[in-house]
Amino acid sequence: MSLTTLRALVLLLVSLAGPQLAPAAVIEITPQDNYRSAMQNLVAGDTLIMHGGNYPLTSFFQLSLNGTAQLPITIRAAVGEQPVIEYVGSGQNIVNVSNSSFLTFDGIEFTGGSRGIRLTASSDITIRNCHVHHTAANAISANDIGSVYARLTIVHNEIDHAGGTAEGLYLGCNNDECRIHDSLIANNYIHHLNDPGVTQGDGIEIKAGSYANIVRDNVIHDTRYPGITLYHTHGNGAPNLIERNLVWNSGDNGIQVTADAIVRNNIVLGAAAHGIGIHGSQGGTVGNLEIVNNTVLKASGDAIHINDVSGSVLIANNALYAQSGRAVYADGTTSLVTMLANAGTGGLSGVSTGFNAGGNIATNFASANYSGAPPMDLVPTIGLLVGSADATTIAQDDFNALSRSPQADVGAYRSNPAGNPGWVLQAGFKETSFLFADGFDPAP
Repeated sequence: MSLTTLRALVLLLVSLAGPQLAPAAVIEITPQDNYRSAMQNLVAGDTLIMHGGNYPLTSFFQLSLNGTAQLPITIRAAVGEQPVIEYVGSGQNIVNVSNSSFLTFDGIEFTGGSRGIRLTASSDITIRNCHVHHTAANAISANDIGSVYARLTIVHNEIDHAGGTAEGLYLGCNNDECRIHDSLIANNYIHHLNDPGVTQGDGIEIKAGSYANIVRDNVIHDTRYPGITLYHTHGNGAPNLIERNLVWNSGDNGIQVTADAIVRNNIVLGAAAHGIGIHGSQGGTVGNLEIVNNTVLKASGDAIHINDVSGSVLIANNALYAQSGRAVYADGTTSLVTMLANAGTGGLSGVSTGFNAGGNIATNFASANYSGAPPMDLVPTIGLLVGSADATTIAQDDFNALSRSPQADVGAYRSNPAGNPGWVLQAGFKETSFLFADGFDPAP
């Protein structure tokens, strides 16, 4: 039965049954069907189920689809099957999503092309359980000048081996020429954005002017640029939140921020430059920052490095282990930096208090080293980090999303004499039961 015939039948049934039924259809397609037309003609409430196989594209392909909050549009994989949308060559993006809303991609593999998924002037878009890889440029972008992107949900996707500028997620525009807000970037696995020829390669990049976004529970490794790059809100709204992410082997800073952010409960290992790097950029000056309860291990370079402080910066309860660098370096108006209850190894520059340098990774953690990559168990067992945090600034939960109360421990984890009770640090998705509390189910 054709899509047109099926929709006509559904509309007839709706007219007979009254307004309580929605004009929605469930359409199933295979690579032998006219899949371009099937995707482009979906309406509010429709679900398109793609069966396994290769769906090739050889020319520009755009979706302009608008569901509603009550009747979203879903394009998803059939259960237990893997559809692959492949742009043959690199002359066009795989899928362009323009002026769309309440649209979900679930369980689809995207490969080839220039960009993978390009969003333009679209909000309430969900991308989950997808795999975007081997693109000639960035994998997923929402960065068209003049666009405002609200309530994007990008969760549980694998993103790898992009080329060119090679951002895994490129969100927002330079100098606030477009912005993303109130969005969730969570539980993605982003890796190997450092292939030969890559010129940039951020894992997640959120540009200036974007605000009230959450970057949470992502695993990011082997990037040429920082694993997470975040600028400033430009006064547009609430601070951004970066929490519970694992980053290792970045070719630059592990996490890089400018202003207007809370950075807490992250683990950074083996960044080529600094663990957490902070400096002014794109018209933003350093300030309005909380750097709390992170664990950073660096064989060389600084654990936290801050240039040109001009606003308030709180650095509290961080486990900072710099084998041959500094635990904290700061310049600018350093009187605006508040240091409380940090601990580990390394020196200080520009600040002089709030750090206990008596740390030793061999005795402060269950299993730690300066190799710059898992496996490690960075849960404090006994000693320096246990019970020594500042209770007034401590994060409420830890890297495993376990409540810290009534304990007050330094670093990304709540202490446990038995070692890590949660997810083991490793390549792959961060899989723990707490992820379901945010209301998304990673199963297709």
